[in-house]
Amino acid sequence: MSSLKELQCGEALETIQLPPVSRLDLIKYAGASGDFNPIHTIDEEATKAGLPGIIAHGMWTMGNLAKLFSSHYEEGFIQEYKIRFKGMVFLNDDITLNASLVEANEGKLTFDVKAVNQENRDVIKGSVVFCLHD
Repeated sequence: MSSLKELQCGEALETIQLPPVSRLDLIKYAGASGDFNPIHTIDEEATKAGLPGIIAHGMWTMGNLAKLFSSHYEEGFIQEYKIRFKGMVFLNDDITLNASLVEANEGKLTFDVKAVNQENRDVIKGSVVFCLHD
């Protein structure tokens, strides 16, 4: 699809498959975000916290979900972004990003968005309102 203006309700944006989550991804995100909680980068600290291993930052996953709209920023911008964290993302998880148009109203497109892991379990779900330029 070349334009969001052509998208009909019920249709989806092209799915994005992220590479498996790596420790380096999370270390880089920790540095960029300033979130140095060791449950995101150090196995022993995650285990001490009762986790089976290190987990991705929730905001890392949320930030990646916005990639669904990256190729459309010439057409408009994300006005609203609401998500709910539904599950943890672990090292080597395969995350798939999805967005489906649910409403189009006067240049505002509302999408249901989600990220699912390799077991097709939701890790985040939410909505995006994308405003088209006039």
